This record gives sequence, structure tokens and C-alpha cells, in this order.
Amino acid sequence: MTQRPTNTRIVLVTGASGGIGSAIVDRFTTDGATVIGLDLLDGFDVTDDSACRRAVDEVLRDHGCIDVLCNNAGISSIGDVVASTPADWRRVFEVNVFGVANLSRAVLPTMRAARSGVVINTCSVAASVGLVDRAVYSASKGAVLALTRAMAADEAVNGIRVNCVSPGTVASPWVERLVATTEDPASTMEALRRRQPLGRLVDCNEVADAVAYLAAPSTYTTGADFLLDGGITGIRLVGQ
Repeated sequence: MTQRPTNTRIVLVTGASGGIGSAIVDRFTTDGATVIGLDLLDGFDVTDDSACRRAVDEVLRDHGCIDVLCNNAGISSIGDVVASTPADWRRVFEVNVFGVANLSRAVLPTMRAARSGVVINTCSVAASVGLVDRAVYSASKGAVLALTRAMAADEAVNGIRVNCVSPGTVASPWVERLVATTEDPASTMEALRRRQPLGRLVDCNEVADAVAYLAAPSTYTTGADFLLDGGITGIRLVGQ
């Protein structure tokens, strides 16, 4: 087992390549943490429970502990309940919900043994606000929110904090690809911008900043849904 440098936190991030995941990795690295990123692009699949256990065992062998787990891996789906197929439901829930459970199941025992640790799940404003043609995605993120609160309740006695971040529409490669498939990408992007009361999309670095705040040892918060939604859930402007 490798001895880690004093005061260096070990951070495990899923969905670490691109968009929010890359921003989270960069933020923790800048803060001096040792960051281990796991991503499908590198052959890691959060839906594979055995792979999750092997990855965690490797991190523990190399670094001795895991201080922060960021369950960021996720996929989306477009369509209402009628248009969404059983395969859509299975695919999205396997990644967005079961993936969170798989990594958390693998990591929590070592955090419990240490009597400390932080878990941060990437959720979405879709868990709290009904969005058109996002039935499966919204349901999966609603499950992530409920799971976050249940885990927070279970782990409080173990000294482990569990929270989630819920961005609105994020200025990310995934959103850009989605917008590019529409009939009028410019109008679609403008509509996404206008539905945020603050008038713009959320930046990936802003999400990473929120994750870093929730992970900070000085943060006395657990079971929280940290909104970065530009006001979507809380306010309405005239004409909206």
C-alpha cells in the first residue's frame, strides 16, 4: 500500500472525461488532491458491479483510502413515456442510478472504516422540474435525488456526508451535440438560454466549484440538493 502525502485528499470521479467531469477533475487537481478519473472512454463501465469493485480495490491498493467519491457518470434520453422504450428505461437507469449505487457500494465500506468521507452525486434540475420530452432522464435523476438523501441518512452515523449537485442546462459538449441535431440550432440554444431566469447556461466550472464546496472538510452539509439552475426552480420572471 502506497503512503499518500500528508493532507493530500484522494478523490475518485466517474464520468471524468469531458464536460462536467473534466472540470471536476481539474478543480480538485488544482486544489492539490490526487484525482483518479474513471470513464467509459477509457473502458470503465459504472454498470458493471465487478468492475467498480476492482477499480476501488486498485485505488485503495495504490493510495490507501478514498476521501471523496464523485458519482458524475450519466447519460440522457429524449422522449415522453409513450415514445420511450423499455430498453431506454433500462439503459438510462443502469447508468444514472445503478451506477451510483455500484460505486457507492464499493467505496462506502472504506469510508465507514475511516469514519469520514464525502460522496457527491451529479443530479439535475430535472429531478425537481417537469421538462418536456425528458421522462426517462427526469425519472432517473429523481431517483438519484432520493438515493442521495437516503444515503445521507444512513451514513451520518458513520461520519460520511452525502450530497448532490443539480445543474440546470449546462454549457457542455453533450448539450452542444444535442442542439446541433435540431432543425434550428440557433433558436434552440436561445430557447435554452432564455428559460434560465439568469439568462445563460450553467458553466461546467461553476458545477465543479459547487462540488468542491460540498467536498470541503469545512462544509457542514449533508442530504442537500445543491441547485445551480439559474433560478428555474425558484423564480419566474414577467412573461415566463
